[in-house]
Amino acid sequence: MKQRLKEQTKSVYIPPQAKAGFHATDSARYQLMERVQDFLGSDQKVFLLLGDSGAGKSTFNRALECNLWRAYKKGGLIPLFINLPAIENPDHDMISKQLRKLEFTESQIGELKIRRKFILICDAYDESQQTHNLYTTNRLNQPGEWEAKMVISCRSEHLGANYRDWFQPGDRDRSSEFAQYQEAVILPFTTEQVNSYINQYVAIHQPLWEAKEYKLALDLVPSLKELVKNPFLMSLSLDVLPRMVDSRHNFMTTRITKVSLYDHFVEHWLEQGKKRLGEKELNPQARAAFESLSDEGFTENGIDFLKKLAVAIYKEQDGRPVVEYSRYKDETSWKAEFFSREDKQLLREACPIVRNGNQYSFIHRSLLEYGLARGIFDPQDSKKRTAPQPTLNRRGSANSVLSFEMHAVVVKPQIMDQEPDIESPLAWRSFVNESSLLEFLAERVHQGPIFKQQLLDYIEYSKRDKKWRRAAANAITILVRSGIQFNSADLRGIQIPGADISYGMFDFAQLQGADLRKVNLRNVSLRQAGLSGAQMTSVQFGGLPYLTEDGSARSCAYSPGGVSFAVGLDHGDISVYTTLDWDKKWTLRGHSGLVTSVVYSPDGDRIASASVDATIRLWDVRTGVCCQVFIHDKGVESVVYSPLGDSIASCSADKTIQIWEVETGDCRHTLSGHTDTVSEIVYSPKGDHIASGGYDQKVRLWDVAAGVCHHTLGGHRMEVTSIVFSPRGDIVASGSRDETLRIWDVATGTCLHLLMGHMYDVSCIVFSPTGSQIASASKDGTVKLWDVDAGICCHTFTDHGRPVYGVAYSPLGDRIAASSDDTVILWDAQTRECSHTFSKPLAQMSMFLFSPIGDHVASATETGAVCLWDLGPRSTRNIATEHSGSVLSVKCSPKGHQVVSCSKDKAIRLWDMETGSCRQILADQSSHVYDVSYSPRGNLIASCHSDKTVRLWDIESGACLHILAGHTGAVQNVAFSPRGRQVASSSKDKTIRLWDVETGSWCRTLTGHSDRVYMVLYSPGGDQIASVSDDKTIRLWNMATEASQHTLVGHTERISSAVYSPNESQIASGSWDKEVRLWDTNTGMCLHVLSGHNDKVRYVAYSPQGDQVASASWDCTIRLWDVETAECRHTLAEHSYPVELVAFCPRGRLLASGSMNGEARLWDVKTGECRQAFEYDDQNSTTSYGIPLHRMSWVLSGDGDSLVTCGEDGSVRMWQVIDDEDTYRLHMRWRSTNGQLALEGVCTQDVQGLSEFNKQLLELPGIVDEHVHHLEEIEKSIRPQSQIEDFNLLR
Repeated sequence: MKQRLKEQTKSVYIPPQAKAGFHATDSARYQLMERVQDFLGSDQKVFLLLGDSGAGKSTFNRALECNLWRAYKKGGLIPLFINLPAIENPDHDMISKQLRKLEFTESQIGELKIRRKFILICDAYDESQQTHNLYTTNRLNQPGEWEAKMVISCRSEHLGANYRDWFQPGDRDRSSEFAQYQEAVILPFTTEQVNSYINQYVAIHQPLWEAKEYKLALDLVPSLKELVKNPFLMSLSLDVLPRMVDSRHNFMTTRITKVSLYDHFVEHWLEQGKKRLGEKELNPQARAAFESLSDEGFTENGIDFLKKLAVAIYKEQDGRPVVEYSRYKDETSWKAEFFSREDKQLLREACPIVRNGNQYSFIHRSLLEYGLARGIFDPQDSKKRTAPQPTLNRRGSANSVLSFEMHAVVVKPQIMDQEPDIESPLAWRSFVNESSLLEFLAERVHQGPIFKQQLLDYIEYSKRDKKWRRAAANAITILVRSGIQFNSADLRGIQIPGADISYGMFDFAQLQGADLRKVNLRNVSLRQAGLSGAQMTSVQFGGLPYLTEDGSARSCAYSPGGVSFAVGLDHGDISVYTTLDWDKKWTLRGHSGLVTSVVYSPDGDRIASASVDATIRLWDVRTGVCCQVFIHDKGVESVVYSPLGDSIASCSADKTIQIWEVETGDCRHTLSGHTDTVSEIVYSPKGDHIASGGYDQKVRLWDVAAGVCHHTLGGHRMEVTSIVFSPRGDIVASGSRDETLRIWDVATGTCLHLLMGHMYDVSCIVFSPTGSQIASASKDGTVKLWDVDAGICCHTFTDHGRPVYGVAYSPLGDRIAASSDDTVILWDAQTRECSHTFSKPLAQMSMFLFSPIGDHVASATETGAVCLWDLGPRSTRNIATEHSGSVLSVKCSPKGHQVVSCSKDKAIRLWDMETGSCRQILADQSSHVYDVSYSPRGNLIASCHSDKTVRLWDIESGACLHILAGHTGAVQNVAFSPRGRQVASSSKDKTIRLWDVETGSWCRTLTGHSDRVYMVLYSPGGDQIASVSDDKTIRLWNMATEASQHTLVGHTERISSAVYSPNESQIASGSWDKEVRLWDTNTGMCLHVLSGHNDKVRYVAYSPQGDQVASASWDCTIRLWDVETAECRHTLAEHSYPVELVAFCPRGRLLASGSMNGEARLWDVKTGECRQAFEYDDQNSTTSYGIPLHRMSWVLSGDGDSLVTCGEDGSVRMWQVIDDEDTYRLHMRWRSTNGQLALEGVCTQDVQGLSEFNKQLLELPGIVDEHVHHLEEIEKSIRPQSQIEDFNLLR
């Protein structure tokens, strides 16, 4: 222990921060060490510490051990650190096994067991391959067994849905046992923690760089900022950054990924190991082996050793990271290959492997996973296999006698002529739950096409032979994790049992006959996919169905541990569900009228229910039998359990409160005093007081033991609608229909505060878990937060806009939820930002509540449905790629490999053109982004912002190269000059500014407009700039003189669009005055006025040949005009809503248009015929009105024309134009995802093995296809003719 204490002083340690659970917000952070110390001083038994790989769990556990030993006093609790993977079968006699490893004798162990208590610090539960509850199986704190508290750590991704059963003492539905457990999730480093880590690292290790150089690198390499929030990746980064980046000049153009960090770290470690061995005195045999390894390439041999060892650990011991090696016992085992030979011993010494006695392990679990990932696919190996060979011409030369150069060979992935590698780890083990490994492999997919094609081959071969199904399941899991989309893919008959394709995109995919057993389909997008005949036993959609009842649901409750759920109905029945699968366990019958209230006992064994039939009933949850019946004279409004569970209290229309003994059924007290119906009742936290209120406008405080009223609290002028005690029980708050809240002192009965501000009835009030705030909901459509001590309103939420009937804090207090008739909205309690909005049209919600652990929200409705909403996954994986706000601009890169979009959500996203994966989100999202533009070479992006700036971004690294400041109003448009040396920006300040791209310096300001300038564009040759303003003019600027050349005057209303002709001799403009004008750019004269539209012209575009102009109008038409004759060639009049957009494809054959209702159409330019119509709609929408398109952008790719669209719903979509025998149609290649389950139009005919639970989910409104004929028409237009017959069979 002394050695550990000494080592800690020489290592970098930053005290971690944590939050109280997966569903707590990151803003609710606290110091982890302080919380653990509080746990050790409490009566709780188990503290579960969770976090991602590299989050610092083991480091914290070691620091905790050191702190406890420093504070240790004789006779106190003994800290015992247990590395679980190093203990054989830790589920039994774990403490004794660890003490034996520490060389304690059996007699000493026996003495410790009898006389001492322990603090067990159990590290790496996930690495021990455990699924046992170690607290329970080791019988801790049982008579005659070890007495101990347990701090146990586990990776977040290792956990299952009911993971608490692995750690929690006793029955989690018994509140007394549930309270013995606590958990925390380690949070990523803050900026302050990162800087502190750097300072400590530099002081201890004295590296090549100084602290300021590291901090500069973090500031200038955006991809690095996120990586170093992980402590282990932070340590890797500081070790290898000086070798990855040569100078500060390269910082801004450097992109660093997690896998590249590991690549460099391992190479650096091996090089250092080689240096140590070279300086070490070796025996002759070892020296010869070392020289041989060096001649062959020491680093390459080291990487090969690391890969093979990692693969062997997974193959031979199922990934358990600790290898025990005995020279004599293991002489003939697989271990001898790595630990006996002289050359292997040298490589082992040089690798990042540590030894503890006869036990060997990688210095961090993630390095084992990195080695395995590199064993599955090593880009260096693929480079060797695909290295180009010279073609020998005359005299043995590739080209001539003197030339031996090899010319680059482009390797195009193709379906393999022979079967894939059956020896690959992907073929003999499932890795779908190995999150860290999948992350490495997903990054490898983007490093080149070879690995991607290998994975696709596994999937393809699974159609033929089931021996490939494990490899195929791994392969599709990796591809989906990397962002590859499978929209419209032919996946018929694939065998991928157990795969994790959660959050994948499979719209229109053909999955008929596929083996999808046990596949994780959580939040997958399967719009109009074909699943007929698929095997779907035990699939997981992750969504929750509505619980459909045959009566109005007026009350509901979770059991204390959340394992069951009760619903009270208007006809008197009570439905009880198990929350694991939401199967109905019981229907409790006995009441003859509306059930007004249901509540579980604190131990979860019983349910108390109240009804208008004047009775209260007690039910046994295990048997469904009614145990007791209590009777009032009139209908019972509410029933509550005492905190100890020995009694219940009920209030009634008979103006009384009654307190009942649970076991005997005797009425302990009848509390009289109210002069009208008593509708509200609540116990104080200690159970010594009851507060009641109702129609008589009074609140009464009752002494439970004596059965007398201590205080009658008067002041409300109308009915009391809600009463609640503070968590400490010293104050009580009441809300009323008189639009006010009152806060009362329990001891004195005085009114501490009168809270005024609502404009209509206060319907519900609730204290925050800390008691410092009250949230109130009102029929005025608002939710207000009140400071309890000051008695003032802190914040008002106005998001609902309709009467709000319920409000609740999450169990951790980090979220606030409120419900109106059909919508539940959740806010972050600290930032006050909206995080979720759930709705069910016409639901008429009667009440709602959080689950006990805060992962779900349930709402009872008067329409007979109970709505269940999942608050999201535990994973820290970034799932949603869709913008959270309307997309304002989308552009394709000049090279055709990338798309950029910007949105009202202040984000700029870069999309891979082929796969649709979001490759980067550009940082510094502090203001709205109105427009983005690519540089001509495609290496830079310019963005314009509401904060009056323009930003220049490096695409490769994501770094912001320059912030161009100078405008005095929001910048609304930005454009690069054709040569890319200059950027022009237009602003609300009525000016255009020109900027130097290389230096970021201001060049000139162009003035002359009398109103805001919202559009700026360079002529194709770059000799001229056109600017469009709200002053109804276009100005042309000569770039040679930077002076105003012409002012184009003629439009009488706002100019909505302007564009240069391809030969830059003309400009076309469209206006709200219903006209299109063609202007001569040399003279500034108006050449033609194109009249014919009956409403505003919204958009104009030139054909690529420049012979036609297309105009889109709010008169629901598009017109094609002949530029030379000014005649209208075609009027395209099939839109039924105003047309907003129009765009020619690069070849000029097709025209795309988009209307205000989200309908897009594809037109044949030559004939004027509509080739295809499709809805750009939010599939979850319940309205008939679609999602408006905001922008369209065509790109000419190697496989034809592609169209990128974006819309009001925040999505970006890529469409491929298919030329099928002179018939053009659009095929959706990919779309951004919002990370939500989408099953609209999915065909499940003859699906095998689908559970009742999932059948309910698929039957939700909006999921089942109710518009078959419409969908058939869509399918016919987007599928090849050969597939139409098959599609009809699916329907």
